[in-house]
Amino acid sequence: MKRLICNAASAAIALAAANIAAAEEFREIMDVSPESYIEISNTAGDIEVEGWSRNQVEVIGELGRGVEDLIFERHGDEVVIKVKVPRRNSSQISSDLHIKAPERSSLNVYGVSADIDVSGIRGEMKLATVSGDVDVEVYGEDVEVSSVSGDVELQGDDEDMRADVHSVSGDVDVQNLSGEIEAGSVSGDLAIVDSSFDRAMLNTTNGDLVFRGELRKGGRMDMETINGEVDLRFRGKVSAKFDISTFNGRINNCFGPKPERTSKYTPGYEVNFTEGDGDGRVSINTLNGGVRLCKD
Repeated sequence: MKRLICNAASAAIALAAANIAAAEEFREIMDVSPESYIEISNTAGDIEVEGWSRNQVEVIGELGRGVEDLIFERHGDEVVIKVKVPRRNSSQISSDLHIKAPERSSLNVYGVSADIDVSGIRGEMKLATVSGDVDVEVYGEDVEVSSVSGDVELQGDDEDMRADVHSVSGDVDVQNLSGEIEAGSVSGDLAIVDSSFDRAMLNTTNGDLVFRGELRKGGRMDMETINGEVDLRFRGKVSAKFDISTFNGRINNCFGPKPERTSKYTPGYEVNFTEGDGDGRVSINTLNGGVRLCKD
């Protein structure tokens, strides 16, 4: 992600701890670059970021009791917004941030016990929270999204990009994405719908994997589950070599070739075949779970 730092004079706005302790709301607006790099940090609460057409950042903070400082400062093209809390019992001090930023900004957002919601921002984004949900709109720029304990929802606009989307304990839902994706969940379902990829690497440990979309010409798709079903339905023309295997689960293949038992001693199945010109590649592996493979 671009990190643009100019030598121009910096502007800083900070609140003293005594003032914040007595305040319920913080509201400031600052002139910034139209392609600012914005870092946002909030230990607990909500983080909402909305893109707008102004070359300004507006911060409205609903601050919890015990907040030491709300840092809102600019250094060239870099903007920092941070809720500062005491180290002790920091996760119990909840504050909500409502931020408006230039739509071409890039974001780096971090929370501990915080939900993150981003809309209307067209730059690159890195969004991470330890305990909370993430809901984000993307517009053709690379994005990295992660939650340790929470659901992740990503809505694209069909422009090519690269996405890295993961949750440890939560569901992952992706819609209208194009380009390349690496996505997974350790304990949760993964669903990719209305999407089109040159490359997709998808995996779950304990959860089902659903794909509804297109594999582009010459594309590659790798899907793996440990304990979960795979439900794959292609849209558009399919041209790929398929290698599918299960250790414990059946394979339902609408393309025609019948799966065979991997061994008379194990309950697994496998099937290998070519559809169309075979210029793409699809690899599917499950340990405990069946596979359904079809096309519209």
